[in-house]
Amino acid sequence: MGMEIRKIHLIGIGGTGMGSLAILLKEAGYQVRGSDQSVYPPMSNLLREMGIVWMEGYRKENLSWGPDLVVVGNVVSRNHPEVRALQDLDLPYKSFPQTLYEMFLRHRHPIVVAGTHGKTSTSSLLAWILESAGARPGFLIGGVPLNFGVGARRGEGDLFVVEGDEYETAFFDKGPKMWHYRPRTAILTSIEFDHAEMFRDLGEVKAAFEKFVLGMPADGRLAVCSDDPIALEVARRAACPLLTYGLGKEAEWRGEVIEEDEGGRTVRIFHGPHDFMTLRSPLSGRQNLRNLLGSIAVVHHLGFGKKELSAAVPMFRGVARRQQLLGVERGIRVIDDFAHHPTAVRETLGGLRTRYPDARLWAVFEPRTNTTRRRVFQSSYAESFDAADRILIAAVHDPHRAPKGDRFSPETLARDLRRRGREASFEPDREKLLRRLTKDCREGDVVVFLSNGSFGSIQKRLMEALGG
Repeated sequence: MGMEIRKIHLIGIGGTGMGSLAILLKEAGYQVRGSDQSVYPPMSNLLREMGIVWMEGYRKENLSWGPDLVVVGNVVSRNHPEVRALQDLDLPYKSFPQTLYEMFLRHRHPIVVAGTHGKTSTSSLLAWILESAGARPGFLIGGVPLNFGVGARRGEGDLFVVEGDEYETAFFDKGPKMWHYRPRTAILTSIEFDHAEMFRDLGEVKAAFEKFVLGMPADGRLAVCSDDPIALEVARRAACPLLTYGLGKEAEWRGEVIEEDEGGRTVRIFHGPHDFMTLRSPLSGRQNLRNLLGSIAVVHHLGFGKKELSAAVPMFRGVARRQQLLGVERGIRVIDDFAHHPTAVRETLGGLRTRYPDARLWAVFEPRTNTTRRRVFQSSYAESFDAADRILIAAVHDPHRAPKGDRFSPETLARDLRRRGREASFEPDREKLLRRLTKDCREGDVVVFLSNGSFGSIQKRLMEALGG
């Protein structure tokens, strides 16, 4: 990309990745605008704070300001009105990952966090440790790390942390975004079947990650969670040395929880046979312990040690919408979480159960992703809510986006949960769901909302109703 580019338009600017890229571009001195069908917090607030203008809705007139480059998000198709308009106007266009690599990664040291689970939390923790250590890293993360308040920053040092998404790049490039980033250092957290609209089966998911690790340079490093046999199998195809981490004794980097309370937990870290250090971490759950271990393996490889870890890890505030405590009203804790895959739901609820062992735990689940709209995990979900005491299943968001005959059934999930002895019900009316929570929750309860979308701001509305 030459210096003649000054004005950049992003189609789909409200997405977490695209919005974060918009922030990077604005920091780099470009004039940035965009368009989207719906932009909601936290991205709407972040864009507004950065002075980035966006247009609501998609139309050809959105390109009338004459951008030098259009970044096309993967939410739009070939027949999209703005795509047709940019082609009619003969405007240059690229995908989000192409732009990220060419403008921000090409001449730096990319650290890419890939895998089915834990990418956002691990990327955020890793970026925070490096920042606390004085490395001044750049980063682009598919969420908002609370220590930074933004999901992206240009940074000044050589290191750049990227959340490596396996989802498709654009309508003109169906390969995963993570293939574009060319990491020198990477983390592979886990591999499971997901994104049913993109991958036919687990074999295709594995093939996507295999291509990612095969792109690692021989002098790079790949940290892999050895608790996941599929991830370990795939990682062994990389040309570079591996750093293994996990909860099993075979891992090079291993951790165990010494004690845990509502404020966090004390963790002992082992490096090989040696007791490496003891840390206080604010995060709960087995997955977050693995995320911590993967981050430690990488920062240790990069030359940082106990001093930097001791300073950074206890001060990590987590990520917006990842076990995020929104507040306490009437003695009721309200938590927001992004979990939607059955494994993520199970790990999130298990972590909260450990943190709040005596609380009555409510799980309020909205099936919203392209995968959760489908029946692929219909039976698996029944085993994911065991840590919860009360389970409310909301209606599928935009069910028509799943093929007929392959749609997820909330009613069936509620029935299956009751057969497992759980107190569960399907409530398709969001207003009735809110009224039930307001009426039935009592002091000491913990309510966690599980959705990858806004969930109609029901989390905030419950806080308001309880406080009113």
